Amino acid sequence: MIYHVTISGRTFEIDLGADGVRVDGDPVKVDLTRLGGTPTRSLLIEDRSHRVSARRVGKEAWDLHMDGRRIRAEVVDERTRVIREMSGSGVASRGPRPIVAPMPGLVVKVEVEEGDKVRAGQGIVIVEAMKMENELKADADAVVERIHVRAGQAVDKDEVLVELGSLETEEGG
Repeated sequence: MIYHVTISGRTFEIDLGADGVRVDGDPVKVDLTRLGGTPTRSLLIEDRSHRVSARRVGKEAWDLHMDGRRIRAEVVDERTRVIREMSGSGVASRGPRPIVAPMPGLVVKVEVEEGDKVRAGQGIVIVEAMKMENELKADADAVVERIHVRAGQAVDKDEVLVELGSLETEEGG
C-alpha cells in the first residue's frame, strides 16, 4: 500500500510492501512495537529508536508525539491522492489549518499576535497538559487571523486556539 505523508510542507511517498518499507523509493528498515497496554509505540527506524504516539485529528490528519516533539502529519492513500489530482482538489487549495488543542490543558503562552505572519514550523501557542509543555506550531506559512485564547486559560481537546489564514489572501495574491 502506498501512502503520501506530508509533514511541515514536505511530502514523502511511503510504500508498505511485502518486501518491506520504502520511503521515496529507498528501502528503510522499520519496526513498530506497542509498549505495554499504552498508546505509545517504540518505533525503530534503521538503528534509531523513538517513542511515538499518534492521534487522529481529522479525516487525514494525525498529531504525532515523538521524542517529546509534536508533529502534525497528513496521510493520504494513493487512491485518494489520484482522485484529488484528477478533481483538482489538492492540499494547497485548503490553506493552513487552525491550531487546535491536542488534549485538555492550560495555555502557558501565546507566542503570536493577530496579524502576525508565521512560517511553517513556527511556534504559535504553548499548552501544558499532563505536566508537559507542548509547543503547537503552524503547519504552513500563514497569517494569524484570530486568537481565541490567552495565557492561563484552560482549554478542551480539539478546541480551536488560533485561526490561521493564507498569506496569499493577506497579501492580495
